[in-house]
Parts: sequence; C-alpha cells; structure tokens
Amino acid sequence: MNRKIIITGGSGYIGQVLAKYFILQKDEVHIISRNKPKNLPQGVSFTYWDSKNLGDWANLLENSTAVINLAGKSVNCRYTEANKAEIFASRLDSTKIVAEAISKCKNPPTIWLNSSTGTIYRHAEDRPMDELDGEIGSGFSVNVATSWEKAFFEPVLPSSIRRIALRMSIVFGDSGGAFPYYANLAKWGLGGKMGNGNQKISWIDDQDVCRAIDFLIENTHLDGIFNLASPEAISNTDFMKLLRSTYKIPLGLPTTRWMLKIGSWLLGTETELVLKSRWVYPKRLLDAGFKFISNTPKEIVKTLISKP
Repeated sequence: MNRKIIITGGSGYIGQVLAKYFILQKDEVHIISRNKPKNLPQGVSFTYWDSKNLGDWANLLENSTAVINLAGKSVNCRYTEANKAEIFASRLDSTKIVAEAISKCKNPPTIWLNSSTGTIYRHAEDRPMDELDGEIGSGFSVNVATSWEKAFFEPVLPSSIRRIALRMSIVFGDSGGAFPYYANLAKWGLGGKMGNGNQKISWIDDQDVCRAIDFLIENTHLDGIFNLASPEAISNTDFMKLLRSTYKIPLGLPTTRWMLKIGSWLLGTETELVLKSRWVYPKRLLDAGFKFISNTPKEIVKTLISKP
C-alpha cells in the first residue's frame, strides 16, 4: 500500500531530495511550505502555509503515514538580533503549529519526524558525540537546538504517534547541500585548512538522509532522538586534502581565523559554520541495523564528483 508522506517546510534542498525519493517509492507526497519550489518534482502536490497558523493545509495530515517537518530559517546568515529572533521563531512556531494540527486529527499520522541539528553537541575534537552520552554544548546555536527539541517533545499527543528528532549533520549532495561550497574552494585554489584545521566535519550523503528517514518510518519500534551522520567524521585539514587530491590540485591556500571572519562578514554568514568541530556519531541508527551507502569521506567524494 502506498504511503502518504507530508513534508512541511519542504521547499528547500533537503525537502526536494526527500520528495523525489518518496515519489520514486510510489508514495503520495505533499509539500507544505511558504514558498512553492521552482522545480516541484512531478507527482508532488504543493500547499501553502504561513508556518504559524492552522489552515486548509492541516487537513492533509489526516490519514497520513508520516509528517516530516523541516521548517526553519537558514542559519547561513549573520547573527544579528533580527536574524536570531527569526531563526528561533521559524523553528518553534512551525513545530508548535504542526503539533496542534496533529492533535486535531481524527486519524493522525503514525509518525512525526522533526528536523533538529548535530550542532546541539559541544565543540568536540576529543571524541564522537552519540545520542546516549553526547554532551550538549552552549551558545546561541545550541540554545536554538534545545528549544526546538523541547517544542517538539513537549506537546501532549496520542501515544500511538511516534516522535523522532533528526539531529542532522552537514548534508552532502551533488546539486546542493554543503559539498559544492567545499569543492569550489578547492577548485579555486583555496582548498587549504580552515582555522587550525582540527575541527571535525560530520556529514551525510543526501540519499542516506532519505534512506534513514524511510528506515525510521518503517521500523515502528523506534522513536526518540537519532543522529543523522555518516559513521566516519573527518578533520577539516584531511577533508580539504582529500578534495585537492581528488581534483588533482596540488596546493590550497589555508584560511586563518581572521580571514574567515572577514570572509564570513562579506558573505553574510558566521564563522561557526566552518570552525565548530561537529563530531556526531549515529549509534542508534547503526544499532538498529541501518546500512549507509556512503560510509567514508572517500566514498562520498568519489560518488559526487563522478556525477555529471
């Protein structure tokens, strides 16, 4: 029987990848978002919401298999007070209104998966952070993540509805995500280490994001918090070296912390996105028997550069 998949906040890169994946599985797919995707996958329906209030969109949740909420302003921006307020509000408001919509369903979804982030863990260069003994960090981004998960798990809903928070790492894909950014730096001769280069990059193939979410939907005994990260993190120094080697570029200029601060200001973003060491380990997925397509950085780089 075909599943009914609802993707709220699904107009971004990950939402589009998920929509294409589930359509190929012959599922019924609905994107609910403030903006209609420019290239809406064939067979996917689109419905508008403002991410704050109930509307006709809420009716789509009836008899659905899964709701996947990805709504939230991109953190790839300057952390001005206005942007910080919008980052908080876009996550908390959308999560709360999805909870309200689910609570009013006569036949609610069987599972609600809500986006979260691996940034919730502390800066870690000493050991990986898993769901069981990972240490929560501090600062603005962590406060956003902890508030987001509280808004997700706090509402009282029927016990039959599984809830899973997706602590997502950096997503690598050929047409989006973070990979083109790193690849272009290497191609332009700027593929040296960033800062001291010791910071870990935890990453995940965009197709493994889809497969992991599908796996969590189908394994009905699973709930709670799951890290979405490939098992093998890599230091920034080693990752940039891998890219240079793959593209056969002998040298890459390193970028010091002060250079990154200037560059981030010019690009309208924050240095935290490249300097924080995110060492995230998917213990619960692995323990549940999930098999990654891309297990190592070499595998994902080889996969992505081989695509036209």
